[in-house]
Amino acid sequence: MKRSQLFIKTQKDAPADEVAKNAQLLIRAGFVYKVMAGVYAYTPLGIRVVENIKQIVREEMNAINSGELIMTALQRPDTWQETGRWDDEAVDVWFKTKLKDESPLGLAWSHEEAIVEMMKQHVSSYKDLPQSVYQFQTKFRNELRSKSGIMRGREFVMKDMYSVHTTSDDCDTYYDAAIEAYKRVFDRLGIGDKTFVTFASGGAFTKFSHEFQTICDAGEDTLYVNADQTVAVNEEVLDDATKELGIDKTELKPVTSAEVGNIFKFGTEKSEKMDFMYTDKDGSRKPLYLASYGIGITRVMGVIAEMMSDDKGLVWTPSIAPFQVYLATIGDVDEQAQNLYESLQQAGVSVLYDDRDVRPGDKFADADLMGIPLRIVLSPKTLDKDSVEFKLRTQSEAEMVKTSDINHKLVEILKKD
Repeated sequence: MKRSQLFIKTQKDAPADEVAKNAQLLIRAGFVYKVMAGVYAYTPLGIRVVENIKQIVREEMNAINSGELIMTALQRPDTWQETGRWDDEAVDVWFKTKLKDESPLGLAWSHEEAIVEMMKQHVSSYKDLPQSVYQFQTKFRNELRSKSGIMRGREFVMKDMYSVHTTSDDCDTYYDAAIEAYKRVFDRLGIGDKTFVTFASGGAFTKFSHEFQTICDAGEDTLYVNADQTVAVNEEVLDDATKELGIDKTELKPVTSAEVGNIFKFGTEKSEKMDFMYTDKDGSRKPLYLASYGIGITRVMGVIAEMMSDDKGLVWTPSIAPFQVYLATIGDVDEQAQNLYESLQQAGVSVLYDDRDVRPGDKFADADLMGIPLRIVLSPKTLDKDSVEFKLRTQSEAEMVKTSDINHKLVEILKKD
């Protein structure tokens, strides 16, 4: 895409009322627009990152045989009343509204009850099981505090997946497969080495859950981690969890972290409350085992922005960057730049071509602020040597690369991701 055609405006300064680094950077670089605390709009630049994150998640959920769908954001009270979770004392983050006939409605904060209601129409026999489905959808949560940018939104995009099973063992097997899929997701997002599977409270879901927590100074949680980083426990359940795990809590050290994923096993409790039954081989009616698996898509984007940034701006990995290459020019080389731009696109490389009539320094500053992984610069000086200038976002110095070697060099650099 050409910069002149991209709906974007970078800023030197972030809004004065924005305290979170991730939001400051994303606003300045033109990825998001702040509507109010905890509510952000995503620009064409921002949505490219969101979609890249979603695609990584989508591929890993598909790999464990889950099917993508989309549920409704509007929720009927009776669906949630069966389990007691329409009550504000049970779930205190509901946004509730009414139809014109005064019938109450809720804006979905989660979808466990809703998916059970839907699956009751599709699952009746052991022959229909197991099943797993997932969606990417906007969730609404009436958070009391929302000062962490897109890391804690009142409106945010989540991937939530739900699986149903005939036995506890089958549920456990799939649950373990989901954990491994989540690990692959966070590895591909570039934060796997900083992300732990953590023993945590189930909150409004169940007694205990597993969180995926990423070490991050801007996080709102405290983890207790052992020396070899094989055990991680959320501070809020430290005593109960260490007792459950049979470990000495004095051997665990605290670190600050941000939650990027959360998974739960409900057993048959929710199925029994909602009369979600199946007919077994012997003709008997039995309740189903249910599990739920979430990843905060926009939240993890915020965590990555916090972790992968410097004094110049964002630093995206090629796998989720809005563009892999920022193409800039110095001097009168528009024809050559246009030819290279088209050549790179034909080779499947995503390119943002800065075709503006502005100072080169402004182009380079924007390339750094946006965090594009690779900058290529053409000028009369480089073309006299039949070369272009290559510079990785993570490097301080550029290098000259022959035009005939550009594709090979791009493969070498981008495939390292």
